[in-house]
Parts: sequence; C-alpha cells; structure tokens
Amino acid sequence: MRCSTDRILCTHVGSLPRPQAVVDMLAQREAGEPIDEDAFYLRMRDAVAEVVRRQRAVGVDVVSDGEQAKVGYANYLRDRFSGFSGESAAVRGADLEDFPEYLARLLKRREGAVKIHRPCCTAEIRLRNERPLREDISNLQAALHSSGAEEAFMNAASPGVVAVFQPNRYYTSQSAYLEALAEAMRHEYRSIIDAGFVLQIDCPDLAMGRHVTYKDLDDEAFLGRLHEQLEALEHALSGLPADRIRMHLCWGNYEGPHHRDIDLRKIFAAVIRARPQAILFEAANPRHAHEWAIFEELKALIPSDKILVPGVVQSSSNYIEHPELVAQRLERFAQIVGRDRVMAGSDCGFSTFAGDGLVDPQIVYAKLQAMSQGAALASRRLWGH
Repeated sequence: MRCSTDRILCTHVGSLPRPQAVVDMLAQREAGEPIDEDAFYLRMRDAVAEVVRRQRAVGVDVVSDGEQAKVGYANYLRDRFSGFSGESAAVRGADLEDFPEYLARLLKRREGAVKIHRPCCTAEIRLRNERPLREDISNLQAALHSSGAEEAFMNAASPGVVAVFQPNRYYTSQSAYLEALAEAMRHEYRSIIDAGFVLQIDCPDLAMGRHVTYKDLDDEAFLGRLHEQLEALEHALSGLPADRIRMHLCWGNYEGPHHRDIDLRKIFAAVIRARPQAILFEAANPRHAHEWAIFEELKALIPSDKILVPGVVQSSSNYIEHPELVAQRLERFAQIVGRDRVMAGSDCGFSTFAGDGLVDPQIVYAKLQAMSQGAALASRRLWGH
C-alpha cells in the first residue's frame, strides 16, 4: 500500500456516479429481465476506463473502478453466490424513525431510483458465478494500465455488513452465518489482492449497524455483536497481508439526523486493532467532524503502522469544500500520527446505490479536485516544499 512519503496522497471510499446507460443495465438485471452478459461487461469496461480517467484528471492518486458494475455495495453478492433468495423488509434507521415526516420525503425521493433487492440467506452459501469478479478485476486492470495511476483499490463487502442487510433464515445461529460468510468471501478477498489491488473491506456494520439492524439493543449488547463481526472478518482475512488491506468505517451514507449514531469513542479500541493497515472514516460531515479529537485523545491505542484516511469532503452534500478546510483537516491528523501515515479521503462513496447519488455527478469530481488541492496545500506546509 502506498504511503504519503513525500506528500499527502488522495483517494476516496469507492462508489462514483454511474452513466445512465450503466444504471439502466443494472436496473434491467436487478429486475430479472434478460440481458446480454457480453454486452453488459463491455459497457462496464468502458465505464470503468472513463471513471478512472476522471479520477486521475482531478488528482486522485489511489483510484477505484467506482463500483460501476455493482448495484449496491452489499447487494451484489446474490449475483455471485447461491444461498440468497426472497426479500427481506427494508430496515430504517432509528434516527429517521424519530422524524417520520422527513423519512416519508426521503422515501419519496428514492421512488425513481433502481429498485434494490434485499434477499435473505435461505440455503447454504456457495460460490456459483466467478465471472462478475473476474470481469471487475480485468476491467480495472485495463483502466489502470492506461491511466498512469500507480495504485488502485477494489471494494468488497465485509461478512458483517452482508449479515446486517441480508438476514439469516438458514444457519442455526448468527455466529454460524457469519462464519459461513467469512469462508465464502475469502476467495474474493484473495483474488483482489492477487490481482495487484489494495483490498478495501466495507464495514458499515461496525457503526451504522448500531442504529439500524441493532437499534433495539443497548450499547453493551451491540458491542458484543461488533466483536463477533470483527472475529468473522479476521477469519476471512487470515493469511492476507495487512499492508494490502484497508477498511471503511461508516455510520450511513444518507442525509439524515444521525443523532442516534454510536459514539466513535465506544467502538474505537475494537476497530482500530482490526487487521487492515488503513482505516477510512467519516470526518467531514457535521455529525462526525469533531471526532478528530478522539483520535488525539486515544492515540496511544493506534498501532504504530496504522494509516488514517479521514473523510475530508462530504459525500452527501453539494457544497464544495474549500481547499484550506481540507488542508486543516489533514494537518490535524498528521499532528496525531505523523504526515506519512495520513491520506485524504471522502466520508463515504458518492453513489452507494446505482442511480441514487445525493451529489450531482459534476460536483462529485469538483469535490475530489478540491480534496486534491487541499492535500497539496497541506503537503507544502507539512514538508516545507
């Protein structure tokens, strides 16, 4: 994994806006309509090449495929594994339930988005289709080769987040379900690393899970679940090099009250010790921007090789952050762990679900460019050049 050896490097969390033609094809597939698979992957190859080109044009150093071929960051597994079927009820955050009129407006806004299936686990989980992963890897490799980027990452769902959003109806316990998911995901994780990419594990279950799926538990009971999910993740990652893995911590990529989000302080000790060398986390939005102080307060718990990738631009607001604000945010974290152990990132992905981004696509890239400009400004001050 590249480090900020002579300047602050820029990356982001993963998903980026998809062209309408890509959204339309994903909607067809999600609706169960027949689709020409060869034409689908050719379209995805073009989309990945373009999204990588645009990242490089605005100064992103460590790029991704923008999750162009995925309808959602955790829902894509039903195309790759058997064992998922049916439909589970939509899960609402406790914060949104406190404001029902706002929740109704939020749901109305989503009416035009791609309908996302939320299946349950109803049978043994087995790999059934390797082509989606193989094509994703091939498309990003091709795009990377022609872009001039030195490094790329690829997203993959954590066992815990799959369990949070695709409930167990088959295994005898939640622990058994997590164990099965960990075993199933090992192939995907290793394949991404073997292809030469940095593996990013998406872990909203470790924070957002508290006020969504586990909103009826108290904090102590939730922390028990969190430890189970981290154990499953460690099992899935065992034998893989920590310096090729990063982890995204998330309280939910939606514009909502978020007043029910669990305090970072309560989960900090557990998540900071996880195997991935780098951790990406929210640090720009109004609910979590203050939490840089928790890293300062608890810096003795941060492993000496851990790389911090704070979100320095919001992923649910169309404000374009000023480069000076970006620089200030990065400098705070550099003062905590050292300049070489900080990278610039976004709070979350900009297109978590296909066709449902909160930020205008053109503004997304303007925000990423502001991030790059802010990182350059911080670098001049931190390195003196």
